[in-house]
Amino acid sequence: MSRDKNGHVLVWEQSDLDDAAAAEQQVNNHKNTADRSRGWFGIRHLICIMLFSGMANAYIMRTNMSVAIVAMVNHTAIELMDQEGGHEEPINECPYNEPDNVTQVAHDGPYEWSFTYQGYLLSAFFYGYVLTQIPFGILAKRYGAKTYLAYGMLINSVFGLLVPASADVGYWALIVVRFIQGLGEGPIVPCTHAMLAKWAPPDERSVLGAIVYAGAQFGTVVSMPLSGLLSEHGFAGGWPSIFYVFGTIGTIWCFAFLLLVHEDPEVHPTIPEEEKKYIMSSLYGTHGTQSPPVPWREIFTSMPFWSIMVAHMGHNYGYETLMTELPTYMKQVLKFDIKHNGAISALPYLAMWIFSVLIAYVADWMIQRKIFGITATRKIVNSIGQFGPAVCLTAASYTGCNPTLTIVLLTLGVGLNGGIYSGFKVNHLDISPRYAGVLMSFTNCTANMAGLLAPITAGYLISGTPSQAKWRSVFLVSACIYVICGTFYICFGSGVRQPWDDPENDANVMERIKKQEEQQEREDLAKKVQKTEKKRIRQEAKEARIARNEARKERRQSASKVIPVTIESLEISDTSPKMMTTSFHVIDETRPSS
Repeated sequence: MSRDKNGHVLVWEQSDLDDAAAAEQQVNNHKNTADRSRGWFGIRHLICIMLFSGMANAYIMRTNMSVAIVAMVNHTAIELMDQEGGHEEPINECPYNEPDNVTQVAHDGPYEWSFTYQGYLLSAFFYGYVLTQIPFGILAKRYGAKTYLAYGMLINSVFGLLVPASADVGYWALIVVRFIQGLGEGPIVPCTHAMLAKWAPPDERSVLGAIVYAGAQFGTVVSMPLSGLLSEHGFAGGWPSIFYVFGTIGTIWCFAFLLLVHEDPEVHPTIPEEEKKYIMSSLYGTHGTQSPPVPWREIFTSMPFWSIMVAHMGHNYGYETLMTELPTYMKQVLKFDIKHNGAISALPYLAMWIFSVLIAYVADWMIQRKIFGITATRKIVNSIGQFGPAVCLTAASYTGCNPTLTIVLLTLGVGLNGGIYSGFKVNHLDISPRYAGVLMSFTNCTANMAGLLAPITAGYLISGTPSQAKWRSVFLVSACIYVICGTFYICFGSGVRQPWDDPENDANVMERIKKQEEQQEREDLAKKVQKTEKKRIRQEAKEARIARNEARKERRQSASKVIPVTIESLEISDTSPKMMTTSFHVIDETRPSS
């Protein structure tokens, strides 16, 4: 404020103070709105619950086959075939753990599939799974994730109901059904990540992300013991009821998801305005929800992106090894019968579920209190999640016939693996919130290609007569992969939003894209003009050729002459000579023609 020469107050000079006060008031209002909208339960939490239950359903459909196959396969016949094929006679390395013979015979199923064939069957799901990851990650970025997620789960669930019938048809029919189930499940993870990017504020990202992805462990925890009980006491002959029950549950979930969930806060009809403003401002600020096209070159030259991919590959290999092979290990080595098999196999995933949620709160607490930055926090918890299982798997491979110690180590190792959900698993959202679904589609696809090798590798390693030494090789391979990939993430991982996803650069990016489009339009126009000119030249040449041909024809006709010729001939007869005149025309062709 100042005064002029007459002492009057120049009120207009207070505008800077007014603007500053208004800005401060706006910040305070935003903080108050954020505090009020961080209530213990909101629409974003409902979305996360639905995504959590969807992830649980997805993993139930993946893991139920690993339990059911124990009841489906005739283990006695396989052992006899191995003996007849020249394999060594099976050695009972843990005789004190073996159940009575009656129970063992009762658990033999109707299908004589070797360990190698079982490995291919368990992998068939993942062959379909990897094919739809990237296409639907890109489609979800362009058209939205909700519909693809729901209908993918519907395909997965419906074909799950067809598993028993396809098994009766034959081995290859079952392979096809499991492959189609994998195709349906492919969109689920990238679409879930895309929806998390739209609903999870940055300072709640670790917790909400860990809760959603903890659905994978929850589904495994529910699937394994319940599948074991159903295979033992279920309807339709036992193991078929596994697929009927979970297929029906998954189908019901799809319709509930379509009814209750909306794509983002902007289109949700009942979200409180305060919560909507809180989510939108924390995610997008003043830049809006629009984003430039996907910067493919920048993504594929980004080391933080590659560090996530490598860590994801290492996790999937180890996780899929345990998830698909642990029930078989329980039966072959530790001699658990099937009704206990599912329950014991679920213990490691129960630990992982609990630990993943607890470590997520710790991670967000460290970030909010600024004890560590986002980058350091992600690397710390991810190291717990990958080095911990490596150590425990190595130790578990040397426990011999001590089932209690083996189960404790496996449970601890897989439980510590839950750290990855606050590590690389949510790191896509850190480095690129707007393209998180696209990034997840690529890393998850590649990781599951690595996961494809896990059951096949295990099948070959334990082919023939199973033994502790063969299973030790399975565990040690997984441990080494965990260590290598976890170390790569430490070296190159980052929690900083990358420049190619910075809204501040959107204007420059859009301007560059506009210039590229204008340049492309000019090039297209030049090509069009050139094409038109070539067409005109060809037409003129054609017309000139026709004209020359016509002229040549006219000259030929004009050059031709009709010459009257009269020949007098003498006709001689017996009586008297008579002159006869014959007239005819001869065309003069002696003149040259053009």
